Amino acid sequence: MSGGVDSSVAALLLKQQGCDIVGAYMKNWINEDQVIGHCPWMEDIEDARRVAEQIGIEFRVVNLMQDYRERVVAYLLDGYARGLTPNPDIMCNREIKFGVFRAWAKANGFSAVATGHYAQRVEVDGAFQLREGLDKNKDQSYFLALLNQEQLADARFPIGHLPKPELRAIARAAGLATAEKKDSQGICFIGEVKMQDFLRAYVPDAPGPIVRAHDGRELGRHRGLHFYTLGQRKGIGVPSNTDNEAYVVVGKRSSDRALLVAFDHPDAPGLFQREVRVHSLSWIGEPITTARKLEGRVRYRDPRVPLEYIPEGGGTALIKFEQPQRGLASGQILALHDGEILLGGGVYV
Repeated sequence: MSGGVDSSVAALLLKQQGCDIVGAYMKNWINEDQVIGHCPWMEDIEDARRVAEQIGIEFRVVNLMQDYRERVVAYLLDGYARGLTPNPDIMCNREIKFGVFRAWAKANGFSAVATGHYAQRVEVDGAFQLREGLDKNKDQSYFLALLNQEQLADARFPIGHLPKPELRAIARAAGLATAEKKDSQGICFIGEVKMQDFLRAYVPDAPGPIVRAHDGRELGRHRGLHFYTLGQRKGIGVPSNTDNEAYVVVGKRSSDRALLVAFDHPDAPGLFQREVRVHSLSWIGEPITTARKLEGRVRYRDPRVPLEYIPEGGGTALIKFEQPQRGLASGQILALHDGEILLGGGVYV
């Protein structure tokens, strides 16, 4: 229970179904040095505790701070320091929620871990499929792309069949303390913290030039490549031209720490890609070992797009999209689908 309305209703529904449950808050980060923005873990714990009391279940706080630093924060900072764009939310789900927290739950006599994800787990022929949440505006299956079958077997998603307005109505009808609480927009379990503020606090500045990709002209200076990602338009620090055409990030050059930009046109060099490679492939069910047509979600909130999946061995594959895709940043995750069924995912090279 994170202290939000989604996990509150998930707990309520399980209680109403007669499940023997305990509410648990994963204490992953407390911003103890206060160098970044508001981190409302204390309020979140109290909100979760109040909801647990309202629905009549035991509540515990589980300290996973060391594991979170080692498995998520270190991954995040290392990735950005190397010019990548990592996804801490996906890694938090694989390594923490359904990793060390699941192991803690099993060791303490629990049979499963339930969360407030908008996703659906379906048993088919003795195995489990992960499908998109019913509410397509809230679907969070993308963030579960790197789970495996063993993790999914122990997972429960009690609200995956609900539209968000109906979930809010359930919370209001039950008088839950979190019924009107706004959804969190921060980093996974760190709170209302902007990524740039987090990076500024923990990754040293490494200045370099801002270079126009097509002619090599230097347009300005930047504080560090880790503050930018492929396809980014806002906050680059160079003005639009007289025709109000905005610059967009199209690449990073490690040799001189150059941030490469171009005007945001379909023919901007490096901005659109029809082919990419992915590594560290992870499968929820049986691995796909032959070339086939699939769909992919290139980032959260984007619609699924058709692609050809061509395995190359060693956990890598060539991906050929039917239509060029914009701003595919190294280190981000491609979720692979067969329709609404999430098959797994891989990391952009």
